[in-house]
Amino acid sequence: MSERIIDFVQHVIHNRSLVTFIVSMLPIVELRGAIPLGILYYKMNFLKVYLISVLGNLIPVYPILYLLLPLMNLFAKTTPGRKFYEILERKAEKNREKVEEYEILGLLAFVAIPLPGTGAWTGAMIAALLRLNPYRSFIAIAVGVLVAGVIVTIFSLMGIWGAIAAGVILLLSAIKAVHSKLNG
Repeated sequence: MSERIIDFVQHVIHNRSLVTFIVSMLPIVELRGAIPLGILYYKMNFLKVYLISVLGNLIPVYPILYLLLPLMNLFAKTTPGRKFYEILERKAEKNREKVEEYEILGLLAFVAIPLPGTGAWTGAMIAALLRLNPYRSFIAIAVGVLVAGVIVTIFSLMGIWGAIAAGVILLLSAIKAVHSKLNG
């Protein structure tokens, strides 16, 4: 699905920097997709790609922190809206312990580790749903995005070896997650 989204954005916009920026703003893809796109596909300067991707990834955070709950309360008055709100609540509940135990540091770590299901969008939604301080949450998410950007940039600069290392890490995380579900 991420590939189709990126293909669509590339088809509509022909400016490499702008495509990289927009891709970094998208949920799911975020900078984990934008940085490899800019460095490996577009062959852009890694520092420029990093800065564009971090800035783009942070743009949706503030609106999510401040507008998610009021919008969800409004949409929850409809059946589809209520179902969507329940999905978000379950996602927040699933990560509640990790984030609440360490609060802002937990949120920072959650966003900083560039794995599927983590990132600025999810971190901001969790912070909003757990009613964490929006200002402190934004700072934690911003630092987490900076760290995740460095990690993704390093793996992208490693080329095929970075892709192999990232694949191994994702595989090990998936195995650990399955193991935890079976034993927990």
